[in-house]
Amino acid sequence: MQIYQHWQGIPPNRRGASVAMGNFDGVHLGHQHVIALAATHGPLGIITFEPHPRSYFAPTSGPFRLMNAEGRANRLAKLGVQTLFELPFNATLAGLTPEGFVSEVLSQGLGVSHVTVGADFCFGKGRTGSAADLKTLCAAHGITVHLADLMQVDGAEISSTRIRAALSQGDTKAARHMLGHWHRIDAEIIHGAKRGRQMGFPTANMDVTGLHLPRNGVYAVYADILTGPQKGHYLGAANLGTRPMFGENRPNLETYLLDFKGDLYGQHLSIAFVEWLRGEEKFDSLDALITQMHADCDRARQILEAAP
Repeated sequence: MQIYQHWQGIPPNRRGASVAMGNFDGVHLGHQHVIALAATHGPLGIITFEPHPRSYFAPTSGPFRLMNAEGRANRLAKLGVQTLFELPFNATLAGLTPEGFVSEVLSQGLGVSHVTVGADFCFGKGRTGSAADLKTLCAAHGITVHLADLMQVDGAEISSTRIRAALSQGDTKAARHMLGHWHRIDAEIIHGAKRGRQMGFPTANMDVTGLHLPRNGVYAVYADILTGPQKGHYLGAANLGTRPMFGENRPNLETYLLDFKGDLYGQHLSIAFVEWLRGEEKFDSLDALITQMHADCDRARQILEAAP
């Protein structure tokens, strides 16, 4: 998949794409429906925005994203997306009128042939353009538009809001029901305090800044090493939270990969949250913590080996 972070100077072989357009936070089943429809009209592309427009307009609103840009790109690639236009959402883009966005970005800049959006899509300065407006404006530039119906699960529309609510309760299965896949966090492995290594459980630490995090606690997880010589699929147990045993208060995700030995610093990891095992606890001693970690790993292995 080729990624462009601009809309000017797109090479001829990437123009003419049939694009699905939106934020695609989570790439849930509703998003996948829009993308599948776009794929029926030509070479598949995605138009999305980075940072998320909500982050631009309300920078102090707190973490809300289900995915960072890396995780979103990885998921889109799995869906067969050939070209990802990850447009910088800045003052220039935010200030374009609906007419200006269609003319300057879609037609002149990206040269798309077809656009598919959800029926509730809004765009342009002040979100003044509706999905119906998009269809009318694109027609003037020879671009066809398909408005996709919103999808429902259990009688309610699928939304990132509902998925966030499920994850906040630690209900990974409900989130998967709407996502169509396990909720994942993808990021580079960074150096931590190395306490796990000293206790016999070396962990891979990941930065979770800016993300809406699932319920704090210990999880059974699938761990996919995405880069490097040890690339592959592993079982794991992950701790998400602030590590009260050590008096810290910054959210952190650290994962112990079962049946793995090696150095992963600088590689990229994808963690799939399969089942919440327990909440965070403060133990009376390190020995008590180590005993619990052994129990957590045994239970995680049982769950993951039986999971679909």
